[in-house]
Amino acid sequence: MSGWNSSELQVFCNSSQRFLQPLWDCVRNPDALTQSPFFLVIFGITTYVVFCLPFVVLDVLYPWVPALRRYKIHPNFSPTARQLLPCLGQTLYQHVLFVFPVTLLHWASSPDRLPTEAPELLELACHVLVCLLLFDAEFFAWHVLHHKVPWLYRTFHKVHHQNSSSFALATQYMSVWELFSLGFFDAVNVKLLGCHPLTVLVFHVINIWLSVEDHSGYNFPWSTHRLVPFGWYGGVVHHDLHHTQFNCNFAPYFTHWDRLLGTLRLAHAK
Repeated sequence: MSGWNSSELQVFCNSSQRFLQPLWDCVRNPDALTQSPFFLVIFGITTYVVFCLPFVVLDVLYPWVPALRRYKIHPNFSPTARQLLPCLGQTLYQHVLFVFPVTLLHWASSPDRLPTEAPELLELACHVLVCLLLFDAEFFAWHVLHHKVPWLYRTFHKVHHQNSSSFALATQYMSVWELFSLGFFDAVNVKLLGCHPLTVLVFHVINIWLSVEDHSGYNFPWSTHRLVPFGWYGGVVHHDLHHTQFNCNFAPYFTHWDRLLGTLRLAHAK
């Protein structure tokens, strides 16, 4: 089978771009919320709460639905309102008091015009994957450092470990320094790769979902780590071991850094 010639490749690129163009036209509509300086904060917190909500409902129903027990990593644990509400409250407080002003300053200092054309589908997929891999490496290094240096752990990271058994709303229960560190990694990566704004939004949606799923406390047959082959992706069981044992599984998503540096612990070793 012969390879594609330049005209065939151009047709493919144009068709993949047209596939995303209607979506991008809606996003960049002058009357859309995306034009507001409030958009990124509203988008981030709304996406986070929407992704957490199904797991919160499951946690509420759990004592009365025995069938859920088989999917719960810690069958004898169900978060109470005294655990759920402070987590949600701190997330909202930090976004209003810290994230929103920084986002507003960034919007005011860089009023870039949105491009008229959507990204190619392959470009979007590749950029999202590279962003996830970069974020995984950066947070792995940050995470190891904040566990190995006692002062950093006590001052900045300990708050995230106050709940040894994870639940969805505990995902962003963290110090301001940790929140801004993760946001900094996100911002640098998309800037470094020159990602299209639509790619940035897709990356944020996927990144938020994976983070929430990692802390959900539920191991379903359709969980991400079951869909990615060869054990390349750790997922909720992988991250839950970190929360219960502290000295392993420092990477948020993939397993290669923990495997290379000897900090990988598999679920059956629990």
